[in-house]
Amino acid sequence: MKKFIILIPIYNDWQSAIKLLEEIDVQIANWNSSVSILIINDASTQQKTTTEKIFKNIKSVKIMNMKKNQGHARCYATALKYIVEKEDFDYAIPMDGDGEDRPEELNLLFKKANENPLKTITADRVKRSEGWFFKLLYESHKALTFIFTGKLIKFGNYSFLTKETVVKLTKEPSIWSSFSGTLTKIVSNRISVPSIRGNRYFGLSKMNFFDLLLHSLSIMAVFKEIVIIRSLTFLVFYIFFIFNYFSIVTLFPVIIILIFLFLIIKISTRANIYELNNSFQNIDNLDSFDSR
Repeated sequence: MKKFIILIPIYNDWQSAIKLLEEIDVQIANWNSSVSILIINDASTQQKTTTEKIFKNIKSVKIMNMKKNQGHARCYATALKYIVEKEDFDYAIPMDGDGEDRPEELNLLFKKANENPLKTITADRVKRSEGWFFKLLYESHKALTFIFTGKLIKFGNYSFLTKETVVKLTKEPSIWSSFSGTLTKIVSNRISVPSIRGNRYFGLSKMNFFDLLLHSLSIMAVFKEIVIIRSLTFLVFYIFFIFNYFSIVTLFPVIIILIFLFLIIKISTRANIYELNNSFQNIDNLDSFDSR
């Protein structure tokens, strides 16, 4: 029997987490597999909603309580390292806890995993639920990432990871900063299923322009060397063509690229294998209960 662990980071959104667990329990009814849940509580300040529920299909639920808030990327990194060292599993499934990663798509991922048991599978976005302006920004992010890295990245965290892939991820410093960028870097032969970005169960989306910008730069920082080479190549050609037409206007793109390179280099320092290897120090405790 295959063993799956679903990793769900949560910050002050217990109501959504409980609803998600109920939805997962329904979706995995026909899996004939062992499915466990690891919730990573990113130092929530709100009182935890009771999780003493009886699930028919989820084997167990553990809650990893963090001492200090670090963000979803580092929650995933800590959880991946934890399950490699402490748990027995065949697949790990990172999944947002607010409903935007739709639980009904678990069956698409599960079917694809059965057909390709040695492959890592990503849920590639084919449709999003946000307004037109955010969609435009997101498409711009994908285009710029492709231009500067040569990688077209359509997925976020939602994925089926083989144990082999999880082990590789936990050896990469960049996983501390960017999940999708690191997965793209180390697994070139992954496959995908189409995914629709769902609506949050409760409240408004917490993703804003700054978060999207940081997300985009964090991905590109994983490929820092390629980004630097492409940016400098652009600058050389651009300066050559404007050499006889220097002005504040023509120098503006140069300034933008230099700022961009500074940010990429700065954000690349977030990749930290030392912090990853010592991430268990931020775990306060684990709550565990039998969900059957």
